[in-house]
Amino acid sequence: MENSQTIFIVEDDAFYGAMLEYHLSLNPEYSIQRFENGKSLMDNLYKKPMAITLDYSLPDMDGEVILKKIRQDYPEIPVIVISGQEDIATAVQLLKLGAYDYIVKDENTKERLWNVIIKVKENHKLREEISVLREEVREKYEFSNVIKGNSPSIQRVFSLMEKASNSQINVSIYGETGTGKELVAKAIHHNSARSKKAFVAVNMAAIPRELVESELFGHEKGAFTGAQNRRIGKFEEATGGTLFLDEIGEMDPTMQAKILRVLQEQEVVRVGGNQVVKIDVRIIVATHRNLAEEVQKGNFREDLYYRLLGLNLQLPPLRDRGNDIVLLAKYFIEEFTKRNRLPKLQLSQEAAQKLMGYSFPGNIRELKAIVELSCVMALDGIITDEDITFNSIKPEGAFLLEEITLREYTRKIVSHFLKKYDGDVLLVAEKLDVGKSTIYNMIKNGEV
Repeated sequence: MENSQTIFIVEDDAFYGAMLEYHLSLNPEYSIQRFENGKSLMDNLYKKPMAITLDYSLPDMDGEVILKKIRQDYPEIPVIVISGQEDIATAVQLLKLGAYDYIVKDENTKERLWNVIIKVKENHKLREEISVLREEVREKYEFSNVIKGNSPSIQRVFSLMEKASNSQINVSIYGETGTGKELVAKAIHHNSARSKKAFVAVNMAAIPRELVESELFGHEKGAFTGAQNRRIGKFEEATGGTLFLDEIGEMDPTMQAKILRVLQEQEVVRVGGNQVVKIDVRIIVATHRNLAEEVQKGNFREDLYYRLLGLNLQLPPLRDRGNDIVLLAKYFIEEFTKRNRLPKLQLSQEAAQKLMGYSFPGNIRELKAIVELSCVMALDGIITDEDITFNSIKPEGAFLLEEITLREYTRKIVSHFLKKYDGDVLLVAEKLDVGKSTIYNMIKNGEV
């Protein structure tokens, strides 16, 4: 960490250096260290002061050389050059090399230096606040904070998220509604090399078809009725960062062709304009559809599919995550009671079993709503099974509407009952009226 109140004064004239030290020391918050040559300064740079005042003419090193060295090794430290030369060309050159300011030695030096240090301190405080905020964001989007769970399927998701964060590859996130696709996209962005730039999210299903092009690429003033000003599109807004296109499967074919060209050329042209704007954007897409099937049906361009595919990340539905249901429920209970300043609540065993036996067609979003209602209904610090109410707009067993193979239906049914009865194979075999060896074989082959 930088020494937030330390100022280095580099001045070979002992009297002048003492004068500057006395002047700055009038603010008791500042800690001043003086150096009379370049070497002693260099030996102490590791202390990272808040600012350095640098005499341009030192006996052992040229001021320009020192400035370049500081900018190379410690670019965050402001360097204020103080010189007896009034040469404008020298001042301009030093400012180009990264000097924070250039002050000529005259009767106004002390006052100018005092004001410059005030600005440095204000900027330093802002940098510290930004650093704290970035750390808070980083912690917020740690994978284990974004997705709660210990199931093997979620551990695999963590592994793929880490791989995605350590590269610039495009990412395709698949999963049912309510599984947390946008949260995963944000976590990948905030743990990647692009984290200091923007994360821009666009829900393709929420934009009227006639406005999609303007939303993504921007438009020039007068491009169409109502375009009273130039507007920057989402691709430009996200340059240097990440563009998250949610529900990409809802995009019409004409727009798919335009998106493909943008991704190939890495440039956009605003609607109603001619200027080519270069972009540098990482793409993360998400959909609840099977894009491969959409390609086969002719609803999605094959070339765009392969351009977007990148790293394929499948988010499992909540019903396939076993004990993660209870873990998430307890997390939501704690979060809700804290936020609403309620006494702590315990989840009873019966309530947990009731949650485990439900298919959660609305996934995590539905679980959160159910749990929050149960917190309101609970009495005596315990959430019982009677406090758990299922109000899904989808019928239980809605997964039967999926177009999947009979073998896959069988796997889902057996998985559901194994979770419901805590892995009791004999009981499940009895409930489903099948031989226990059938279920054991499915477990052995990793099908359930």
